[in-house]
Amino acid sequence: MNDQPERWTQATVYPDMWTDPDNDPRNSEGVGPDGELPTLENYLTDYRLTLRMKCEGLDAEQMARRSVPPSTMSLLGLVRHLAEVERDWRNWISDGEPLSKLYGKRDADFDEAVADQTLVDAAYADLEREQAATDAALAEHPDLGERLGKDRISVRELLVHRIEEYARHCGHADLLRECVDGRVGQ
Repeated sequence: MNDQPERWTQATVYPDMWTDPDNDPRNSEGVGPDGELPTLENYLTDYRLTLRMKCEGLDAEQMARRSVPPSTMSLLGLVRHLAEVERDWRNWISDGEPLSKLYGKRDADFDEAVADQTLVDAAYADLEREQAATDAALAEHPDLGERLGKDRISVRELLVHRIEEYARHCGHADLLRECVDGRVGQ
């Protein structure tokens, strides 16, 4: 008996894709944005959408499933972790007192990601709120070369780091989702 899920995709046009181009909210089919800032923001938006797409259609148990033991990583943990990271990035650009952690102690974003729909809903709400707050804070600094916070991080570096963080975790989400229900696609 095999307890590994059968691999599958929703895509019918390109079988290595997550979904068909006509159904992909990241597919603009037009000319890419002009300028460095709009390009970076476009990549960040696409990776945020990718994470949501990888979690789409799963119940609380599937979202909380730790698919690669002994790791505590789960799709729900990733959503919570990225909410925590968005909040922490605001600490990087502030000269004031740091914002408190959303989930308490270190690694609670993953360790306490349990199969409870209320927790899943709260994680998505936390992520949306923290993304919006970080986006708003950075919108006040359109000069990519401007240096902010105690460590004097440039706005460009922060944007690239955010893209990198989402991209890396979308890779984790690919593997986690495949372990949960077998769905694959880039």
